[in-house]
Amino acid sequence: MSQAIENLFREERTFPPAAAFTAQANAQPGIHAAAQADWLRFWEQQAKERVTWFKEPTSILDDSDPPFYKWFSDGELNISYNCLDRHLSSIGDKVAYHFVGEPGDRRTITYRELHAEVCRFANALKSLGVEKGDRVAIYMGMVPELPIAMLACARIGAGHTVVFGGFSADALAGRIEDTQARVVVTQDGAWRRGQVVPLKVNSDLAVARCPSVEHVVVLRRTDNSPEMTPGRDLWWHELVPKQSSDCPPAVMNAEDLLYVLYTSGTTAKPKGIVHTQGGYLVGVTTTHSYVFDVKPDDVFWCAADVGWVTGHSYIVYGPLLNGATAVMYEGTPDYPEKDRFWAIVEKYGVNVIYTAPTAIRTFMKWGPDHPRRHDLSSLRLLGTVGEPINPEAWVWYYRYIGGERCPVVDTWWQTETGMILISPLPGITTLKPGSATRALPGISAEIVNEQGRPVGPNEGGYLVLTRPWPAMLRGIYGDPERYQQQYWNRFPGMYFTGDGAKRDEDGYIWLLGRVDDVINVAGHRIGTYEVESALVDHPSVAEAAVIGVSHDIKGQAIAAFVTLKEGNAPGTEAVETLKQHVVKKIGALARPEQILFTGELPKTRSGKIMRRLLRDIAEGRIMGDTTTLADPNVVEALKNRYEEEVGS
Repeated sequence: MSQAIENLFREERTFPPAAAFTAQANAQPGIHAAAQADWLRFWEQQAKERVTWFKEPTSILDDSDPPFYKWFSDGELNISYNCLDRHLSSIGDKVAYHFVGEPGDRRTITYRELHAEVCRFANALKSLGVEKGDRVAIYMGMVPELPIAMLACARIGAGHTVVFGGFSADALAGRIEDTQARVVVTQDGAWRRGQVVPLKVNSDLAVARCPSVEHVVVLRRTDNSPEMTPGRDLWWHELVPKQSSDCPPAVMNAEDLLYVLYTSGTTAKPKGIVHTQGGYLVGVTTTHSYVFDVKPDDVFWCAADVGWVTGHSYIVYGPLLNGATAVMYEGTPDYPEKDRFWAIVEKYGVNVIYTAPTAIRTFMKWGPDHPRRHDLSSLRLLGTVGEPINPEAWVWYYRYIGGERCPVVDTWWQTETGMILISPLPGITTLKPGSATRALPGISAEIVNEQGRPVGPNEGGYLVLTRPWPAMLRGIYGDPERYQQQYWNRFPGMYFTGDGAKRDEDGYIWLLGRVDDVINVAGHRIGTYEVESALVDHPSVAEAAVIGVSHDIKGQAIAAFVTLKEGNAPGTEAVETLKQHVVKKIGALARPEQILFTGELPKTRSGKIMRRLLRDIAEGRIMGDTTTLADPNVVEALKNRYEEEVGS
């Protein structure tokens, strides 16, 4: 049986950079070659030019104990200082955040105001006994107090672990227990589609299991009158305003803990990914500048949630390090109407927007009329993150959101990598819809077979990283053995990403999805992403998720869950049309055995499709944890429909 991942889907369209964009781009031609010639020198230059050090490092990379690499290990700095203090004399009155609340409330916060609030909350934490080296858990919605709490922790040297506000009390408790957090920061509730998510109630359930917690700080947001435990619970509005707005930043070693962020594993114990100070800082400030081409007057909007690594790196630390003005939005794209995103772009003159392919496919399903209602002419760059983007979604984004004038940067990275590693550089890279193109300057990525040897052009394989990078994880919290086993043992000397990929004849990298999202059909290993791309290529399809199901003859067969664009009818004819379309785009090998039409797919609140739950439905298994889903009711409805149409 062939062990390679089949290369099936081909995309031929290209979009070269416009000369006017190239002329003003932050990254200029030759940057890849210069970084390749001396990659350590490249990162040394970024560290010196972009970061303010209390003690400048003399060591760049310490690789004496692989895979426990260290970057800038004798340097000293403070990230809060780099994000705030150093800007005050030059851009103190510049807007740091435009905040848009879901109910319609708005706030504008300057760098000077943000600095004062961070210092007050840092002093509040110190008044509760939090010291350098302690951990603080933050369980909040998308409000400015979330980055304020993160930066306050960084200011005093306490590690933070942000827990996404959509997680359950059990998930929160597990993360508090693992880090032994002393303080939890939360809200009375968070707004979501006009309803209140009871964050304080969930916090109480979690903290009851966590004896390490001494205090809970509660932000009032929804006025839902939660119970407060005397002596333990404190209101933000009573504790913080009385604190001093002066708090000297702690001097931190570059390898001290900055944060622990847990991957959202639902079948095994979540992994606490450890990120430290100096290397992470260098990585996110460099990539934010080069990938998004951010200018001093730009308004930058990363439409993710701070509860995920995308929000850590490109809502909080990256933009603030670079002195950017960012947008922070509390709610969902469809509340109260399906044009909410585009109203925000128009209102604030957003220049750069960074969102998930799942969101783009949802916008496709709703149709182009919603963005057409708004002036989107301020946009000059579009970005995608979270999973490979289907070529047709890429082209829709380029056409209807970017007006066919904005480059699209399709970025690949992970919670573990801390920073973007594979992406076009706008102004330099000729774009191909669906390809993340090339490793960024200073990064070395390869695609290998089962034996760890590089594959040829257009051969599928495993994506690995062949040398360290500054913002890389420093381990799994409290579990160095698992860190080595999971990431470094499969291919000695290489970081195993867990993703399948191919490299085309131009050297461009195409992500094929997670390696565990590979279907073995009659001895052929087919990546789910390629079949999904073929389905979404059909003009009637907004979104598709593909899984493997048991088959008596083939071993596995392909089952597809498809959401149609508005105005298209499901039925037997549509099923056959889509099967034939896949055959035309890829070949008979990839023809789906089953196609089920559904109005919604099960997704996490960050927008990722939960294919594991689709496999549970198709195989008739008891379904796993659904607490991370945006709408758990979707799963039950889909299960019932699958049993009706296909059989359990």
